[in-house]
This record gives sequence, C-alpha cells and structure tokens, in this order.
Amino acid sequence: MEKRANFGSKLGIILASAGSAVGLGNVWRFPTEVGENGGAAFILIYILCVVLLGVPLMVSEFVIGRHTHMNTADAYRKLAPRTAWVFQGYLGVFTSWFILCYYSVVAGWTLKYLLSACAGRISAIEDSAAYFAHFTASPWLPLLCMIAVMMMCHWVIARGVQAGIEKYSKLMMPLLLLIIAVLVVCSFSMPGSEEGLRFLFKPDFSRIGSDVVLSAMGQAFFSLSIAMGCLCTYASYFSDDAKLVKTAGSVALIDTTVAIMSGFIIFPAVFSVAEVTPDAGPGLVFITLPNVFQIAFGSVPFIGWLFAIMFYLLLLLAALTSMMSIHEPTTAFLLEHFQLRRQTATWIVTLSCIAVGVLCSLSFGPLADVKFLFGMTFFDFFDFVSAKIFLPVGGIIISLFVGWKLDRQLVYDEVTNGGHVRFPLFPVYRFILRWLAPIAITLIFLNELGVIK
Repeated sequence: MEKRANFGSKLGIILASAGSAVGLGNVWRFPTEVGENGGAAFILIYILCVVLLGVPLMVSEFVIGRHTHMNTADAYRKLAPRTAWVFQGYLGVFTSWFILCYYSVVAGWTLKYLLSACAGRISAIEDSAAYFAHFTASPWLPLLCMIAVMMMCHWVIARGVQAGIEKYSKLMMPLLLLIIAVLVVCSFSMPGSEEGLRFLFKPDFSRIGSDVVLSAMGQAFFSLSIAMGCLCTYASYFSDDAKLVKTAGSVALIDTTVAIMSGFIIFPAVFSVAEVTPDAGPGLVFITLPNVFQIAFGSVPFIGWLFAIMFYLLLLLAALTSMMSIHEPTTAFLLEHFQLRRQTATWIVTLSCIAVGVLCSLSFGPLADVKFLFGMTFFDFFDFVSAKIFLPVGGIIISLFVGWKLDRQLVYDEVTNGGHVRFPLFPVYRFILRWLAPIAITLIFLNELGVIK
C-alpha cells in the first residue's frame, strides 16, 4: 500500500476544506433560498444556524478523521469495532459516490454555459428556458460536458493529496474569491442595484416562520458538506498540530462569505431587470440570469460578455472544488481498504460515476419518461435520496456518535490538541452534539420529507 499522505501546510488544510464546502449550493441554492424566504431575515437565521449547528458538526467530522488518520469507513471501524456505528463510515463513503454521480451532471451544465459565454451566445439567447431545455434534453452534449468535468476532477485526484487536492485548491479557491469580488463590483454598478442590496440588508421579520427557520437550518447543514465523508476524509490528512476548531471556523467563514457575496452578485443584477423576481427558484442560474445578462448589458455587450464568462467560470470552479472532495472519500477507501494504487482507485470511482451519471444525464432527454423508484427519474431519485435521506441520517449519527459514543477525553484532546489549545466552550459544544444537533437535524429531515412544515 502507498504511504499515506498529509496536507503540507495549514493554508492548504483551510483552502482544501473550504473547497469541499464551497460548491454550487453557495452560488445556486443559497441565493434561491434567500429569494424564496424573505432576504436579509433568512441570512441572519442562516448565520446563526452555521454557528450553532454547522461548525460543531464539522469539528466532529474533523475529530474522527484526524484522530484515526484513516478513510471514513475504516475510521469508524477503528473507533467502534464490531458495532452498528461502523455503518456510518460505509454510509459516508457511499453517499459521496452517490452524490458525485448526479452532481457531475450539473457541473457539466456549468461547463457548457461557460463555453457558450466565451462564444458570446449567453447574452444573445432569446428564450433562455427553451435554450436550457433543448440543451439538457440532448442525448450527447450534456454527456460530453459531464465526462469532461469528471476527467478534470479525475486528473486532480489521481495526482494525490499534496500534488493534487492541496495544490489545485490553493489555485482555484483564491481565483474563485477573486472572481466573486470582481463580479460584486460589476453587479453593484448596475442601474437599480440599490433595490437588490436593500432586499439583502433590510430584514423582513414578518416573513419568519417555522418553514423559514427549517430552510435556514437545512441550507446551513447542506452547504458545509456535512455527512458526505468529505470532511472526515480531508481531516485524516491533517497534521497533528492542526487546530480543528479554528479550521472549522475559517471554513465556515469562507463558505458563508461566498454564499452571501453570491447574493451580492445575483440580486442587484436581478433587481436591475424589472421582469425578473428574486424567488425565481433553481432556474435562477441557467434560465433567469442569461436574460439578466442580455437586458442589463444590452447597450454594453463587451461588459455583458465578460460578466457572463466570469460568472459561469465561478460556477465551474465551485463545482470542481466540491467534486474533488466528493471523489476523494471513495478513492481513499478503495486505496486503503483494498490496498489499491491511487491511480487504480481513482479510475474505478471516475468510471463508475460516469456510468451511473449517464443515466442521470439522460433523465432530461431520452430517459425522461423512464421512472426509477417512487415515480422519479434517475436524476430526481439520486437527488432526493442523497439530500433528504442519506445526509440528514448521516448528520444525526455523527452527532450522536461523537456526543455519546466517543470517550469525552478523546474528543477533548482532539479539539484542544492535547490541552495545548484553549477551548472554553467545550461543554457547550458537547451539549450541542448530544441534544441540539440531533433534534435540529431530525426536524430538517422531517421537513425535507414533507412530514412537517
């Protein structure tokens, strides 16, 4: 078996972990949730949920990964051998593979739109809804885009931890943040952008109800890549002197900043076009925004062309950093558990995801009428099961495992580096894991299934 690698620097640890958390959900789902749930009031609740729910769960995954220095499945086997808790290790590995199968399809869409933006087609689209439907219904083009993005991810993962994941996280994450900063400035310069900023900064607390709170909790949970096996796997590459709480706080800060700045990009642009509303839903990125680019920049086509390129490059970078982290848990499991070479393990994951991803991609075209389980297409089934079942169940198990099963001293030693790092909030952290997190995630679980509203 190959010698186990570690991240080479603290910056690499933070940027790689932040890359795991920062994904399409920040640029796509977060603005959609903000638009549908009243703007600034939702953001305030979301930040509170990140602090009270997201960061403690992230630290818990770091504890498991860094203490064992093993892949997610073997980490649970080491900490709780011959018990049912081992199920969570295998669930985390399977969940990451399961998500990558359909996430790569959406990532492929971002590549197509980036290429279209470079060719100057985005701002010239007359009917963006028809354009999107025609593209996704095509039997070949979405597949080629999905395979191309998967091979980009494969190339990074095959190079290893330091030469692959860490090196390219250090390249892509700063570039992603730079593009966001430029796009924010451009968006602020649009006529009517003040209305978008007002929507983001002026809370409407009359909109707050149980549904908004549950949506904010769900977004905080999903945005940070909890229970996908990614954070646990990355933490297994941490050095023993890495500060887990500080790292989790840094990752949460970067993740939340990207999400909010994405709102700064999208809503001033959306409000500058009278025909568009902020609650346009998930079609905001691929259907609504092309119309915005066309209308807002009609008189200055070069700026519109450049804005569209940067925006869809931002989406592609966000997708790639997440795909790298979703690919690695299964790769690490195959590499270590079955003692395969990294190249072999990486190819197994890549090719199996492409094979299943073909079915998910064709769900929008030739297989649109083929229903898998529960009357869903392949894509809808993978999306539903991962987001509404695997992730919440995994989050509940992680909080109970670290809060109740693991020895209190073991957890304390990990979060304080053997007592060398002060963490006076440890009792609060432990209380959250034992009581608050399981209850909150259970409510998210039931809300996502439609049992409660």
